[in-house]
Amino acid sequence: MNTQFLSTFVTVVDKGSMASAARQLNIAPATVAQQIHSLEREIGTLLITRCGRTVTVTEAGARILERARVLLGDVADLHTVANDDVTAGELRLGAGSNALIGMLPDILALMVARFPGINVYIERSTSVKMYPLVEAGELDAAIVMQGPFSLSKRIGWKLLREEPLVLLAPASMAGRDPHELLRNEPLIRYDRNHWGGHQADRYLRAVGITPHERFELNALNAIAVMVDRGLGVSLVPNWARPWPEGLRLVTLELPHEFEPNRVGVIWSRSTIRIRLVNAFIEEAQRAMLPQLLSSDKSHLDSELACV
Repeated sequence: MNTQFLSTFVTVVDKGSMASAARQLNIAPATVAQQIHSLEREIGTLLITRCGRTVTVTEAGARILERARVLLGDVADLHTVANDDVTAGELRLGAGSNALIGMLPDILALMVARFPGINVYIERSTSVKMYPLVEAGELDAAIVMQGPFSLSKRIGWKLLREEPLVLLAPASMAGRDPHELLRNEPLIRYDRNHWGGHQADRYLRAVGITPHERFELNALNAIAVMVDRGLGVSLVPNWARPWPEGLRLVTLELPHEFEPNRVGVIWSRSTIRIRLVNAFIEEAQRAMLPQLLSSDKSHLDSELACV
């Protein structure tokens, strides 16, 4: 059985259409269709049905889907098993949108410079979703926010940076009292379904402030732009730069002490790529050490943190 055809089948199911799968695989849609048909002939049954531009997995396709994922994962592991060298193999990582921009590029720059033979697959997701993916072995490691629960013994954790809550406000409001702004200015709320947004909600409750809410969304860069446009202020974790360019903002230190968001690496202790994971953790600590030392040494500059 051609594992490439099996991979194409999984991609078609995940993407929901042959055209989307073709873009993902960087091949022609006709080639995708041909590979699916060849796989169906070999297995002896239909695996997907087409309805307009979309596809639906058949009952037979659904039965083999998860086994196909496991098989493809085992095939990917063969390269790691065959090479007794930490500098070779595939590493499967997860990261949220903020870490993808503000943390992972610096880490990977160190990683690739040291181990040019590695191949890294990166999946963008939320911290909530990445914990079970790592525990199930679908990801080797992920950059996540520390969750409000105890970790399974199968998962390791290493702190990379702390992100204290700050009030994000237009630069014209520098020097203002953050609690006064939270009481009187419209609030652009960070989504409470995210742990950072939930923590901001806990802070407001702890200090007894009921803000006038204007928007609620889960994209910190978009929140920064909205604050810059004068749509309100926001209570957010002081997430890793870079932020959108050209904005005139200040981050104001909060007067009430509150635990910071803690961002770090989780990894599967049982992954076959544990040597690559250990190398990734080492480079992640090197890349983030200045930020971690800064957060341990001093509070935020409440007046000059402009972007």
